[in-house]
Amino acid sequence: MSAPGPRTDRRGWLKGVFAGAGALWLAACDRISQSPKGRAALASAEGLTKRAQRLVVDRKALAREFSPDEISADFRSNGSTNPTDAAYVAHVQDGFADWALVIDGLVERPLSLSLAELRSQPSRTQITRHDCVEGWSDIAKWTGARLGPLLDKAGLKKEARYIVLHCADNLGGTADASGRYYESIDLIDAYHPQTLLAYAMNDQPLPVAHGAPVRLRVERQLGYKQAKYVMRLEAVADFAHIAGGKGGFWEDRGYEWYAGI
Repeated sequence: MSAPGPRTDRRGWLKGVFAGAGALWLAACDRISQSPKGRAALASAEGLTKRAQRLVVDRKALAREFSPDEISADFRSNGSTNPTDAAYVAHVQDGFADWALVIDGLVERPLSLSLAELRSQPSRTQITRHDCVEGWSDIAKWTGARLGPLLDKAGLKKEARYIVLHCADNLGGTADASGRYYESIDLIDAYHPQTLLAYAMNDQPLPVAHGAPVRLRVERQLGYKQAKYVMRLEAVADFAHIAGGKGGFWEDRGYEWYAGI
């Protein structure tokens, strides 16, 4: 493998910063996020992270891609691995024959795409590294529909600024939507050429443990942004009205919304 170039060095440096602070951050974020001063500090830190990130990394640059012999023998499954939502369980049992991806919100042409229809959309295959905030990394080959062309197909309205991904898994263990996993990205990441709705992993249909039938791959972001079990994409002007208002399940619990690497 060739020596890393300047872009890879910067990526590695940023990853090291996240990994080194990961354990402390995970242990403290819930406690910090409970106080008004703590929430203000987290918001301030996020702004600093975002500004620093943009100084050293071009957000439109491609994430590093790897060779087939570098694919991890055992790619970890993390977070939810087998959602118990009744509708999702029914989809698993029928092989996702009746599953459909909904694209709505601030769009001119709302869509409902079956898995077969999604597989027929403009696609990309890439071998990339998944970097978890907990400090581990694995490499896999992903194939999926490019998000940008899907949004063009739906026709974003001019007010749209973010894409919210609504998922089938419930990390909160509650019957209502309070524990439902969701994530959001801005249009820069949505239109990045490596941002996919992945339906295949290592040349096989995406396994349930890794988010079947579709998960987000947004390769310039940390692992918790890679939403699994995606059911719906909603184009919005802002996300303050959704769940805890911070743009994602973990963000509502103190994590940074911008998790770029």
